[in-house]
This record gives sequence, C-alpha cells and structure tokens, in this order.
Amino acid sequence: MGTPQFAVPSLERLAASEHSIAGVVTQPDRPSGRGQRPRASPVKEIAKRLGLAVLQPDRARSPDFLEQLRALAPDLAVVVAYGQILPTTVIAVPPLGCINAHASLLPHLRGAAPIQRALLAGDRETGVTIMRINDRMDAGDVLCARSVAIDPDDDTATLGGKLSTLAAEILVEAIDVIASGTARWTPQDEASATYAPMVRRDETRVDWALPAVEIERRIRAFRPDPGAFTVHDGTRLKILAAAVGPSTPGAEPGSIDPDAASGVRVACGKESLLLSIVQPEGGRAIPARDYFRGRGAGRARVFATSAE
Repeated sequence: MGTPQFAVPSLERLAASEHSIAGVVTQPDRPSGRGQRPRASPVKEIAKRLGLAVLQPDRARSPDFLEQLRALAPDLAVVVAYGQILPTTVIAVPPLGCINAHASLLPHLRGAAPIQRALLAGDRETGVTIMRINDRMDAGDVLCARSVAIDPDDDTATLGGKLSTLAAEILVEAIDVIASGTARWTPQDEASATYAPMVRRDETRVDWALPAVEIERRIRAFRPDPGAFTVHDGTRLKILAAAVGPSTPGAEPGSIDPDAASGVRVACGKESLLLSIVQPEGGRAIPARDYFRGRGAGRARVFATSAE
C-alpha cells in the first residue's frame, strides 16, 4: 500500500524478493499538469509494469474496498507512504497484521511530514522505522529501525531519496523475520514521542525576523515542493537556494544590501541570507543576481514582511 515515488523502491524490492505480492493499493488517479488530466501514482505505474493487481479506493474504510482486500487474502499488509489512515477493519484483515515503513526514528516525528520536520528542526540524523500499525498514528510496536545522516545541504528531495532506498532495504529484511516467526516487537516510549504535522501554507512564507539559519532550513525543507517564498514589489518569489551570511549591522530584517560583494544579501533577525537561486511566480528559476539586476534602482529594496 503506497502512492508517491518514495514508495517505489520498496515495491520494486518486494517484487524481486521471494515473497509474493497479492496486490497493490494506491490512491486514485489525480488531475495533474496544465491540462489537469488524470495521472496515475508512481506506485500504480510500477505495479502495472510488474503485472500486479491494483486497487484504488477513494476511501480506505469503504465496504467495497474491504471486500476486495479480503478477496486478495494477504498474509501481511505493507504500507509505505500510502496517504490514507487505515481503519481497524482493514488492519484486521491480514493474519500477520499491517506494517509501516515510517521515515523517522520513532517515536520521534510521528505524523505526515517527518522528512520536512527533521530538516526544519536542524536534526543531524533521521532514519526509517518498521512498525506494526494499530489504531493510533505511528504509535505501534517497533520491529527495527536504521538511521541515516542528514547532510548540511540536504533538502526534502535528497533526504527523501536516501530514506526511500533505506526503507526498501530494511523492509524486505523485516518481512523475512516476520515470515520466519521470530519477530520481536518493542513498544514505543510514549514519553519521548514528538510529532510531524503536515506543512501549513503560512509556514512556507519567509519571516525575515527569524535567524538566517532557520530560514535556510525552511528553504531546504520546502524544496522542491511547495517551496519557501517571499514577496518583492508585489511579486511572489520562491527562494530555491541560499546560504547563511554575516550580519548586516543596523539593517532591518528583509532589507537587501545592494552593495554586497557576495551577491544578493538580505538582512535577517540574526545574520543574513545570501540568495543564489530564485523563481518569480509564473517564471523560471534564475540566479538571484539576474533577477534583482536593475530592479529598485535608486530606492530601498526590501521584501514584504507582513502577511498577505
């Protein structure tokens, strides 16, 4: 049971293992692109290529889906970024239960956005945990976990790629152990639990009063999607790449230093941010110097700091 690209390596690795895939469950086709034509999920595309049966329920709790799942008669359900919460009726279908490959070291960062939240927090490592699904969000007993370092230049795409590969590796190992009947499950420490809620739109707008290091983390956490943005001269501007720079004494947060030899430097609540790649709304990604060249000549150049 999975939907995005993150789940594809796990499906491919399972298909190449000694275990048999009874069927694949993924989200319904969604409108995509300028023409808003229905598009299959990455998992569905791979499942079709592998000749696997595919189920796409609108709701995982629908009676029709429950009947279809029972007809597949799976021994075990494997969930990797499926995108829907499973009701207890579904969890109860496989005799060996349902397991989930979660992209954090549980009980740290339970929830929908563990990769983004790890980057936002400045964590130095994260990982993948194989846990048994129960009726509480990411709170089931743990079978195994493996960590990976977060590099200083990681964003959601690069870190997600690392975790996607890691999930595929340990998932097959976990299923081997479950199939052998030797699995040992460890309850999570509830007192240590932290949470990773979905990213809100207001979080993606840059608050220049924050320290530059926190803003730089946001840029990486929201790259490539949905993207951290600011507003300049009424234009919504995504910031795709930036680096922490030295302080600009006396400068108001959000003000641009037009004389910075190192490029487009913006004052922050602490230190500054050196912008390298930006993308104006409706345009393409370009070097920040090119975007600001000739803009705002002869007057102060600042970013809007109030909410839209």
